[in-house]
Amino acid sequence: MLRCVRTTVNIDDQLLGDAKLLARQTGRTLTAVIEDALRERLARRHASPLSDTTRVPTVAGHGLLPGVDLDDSANLRELMDAAP
Repeated sequence: MLRCVRTTVNIDDQLLGDAKLLARQTGRTLTAVIEDALRERLARRHASPLSDTTRVPTVAGHGLLPGVDLDDSANLRELMDAAP
């Protein structure tokens, strides 16, 4: 027998609005939409045991140049545009 519990979570207003809209559009309850989204995310995590970090291969040289941060796309774009 499936046992459900009631709990309280804080959800971003926009995200909640999107979830409610999806529930209305699909004729499902908000609970079902949230449960499905959570199940999907957890299934993807279990299906891919790799960490969230990605190693970027470099060719020749000694890796990234000083000051290059691959997580800072704006700065990376500026560096690439300034390259000769």
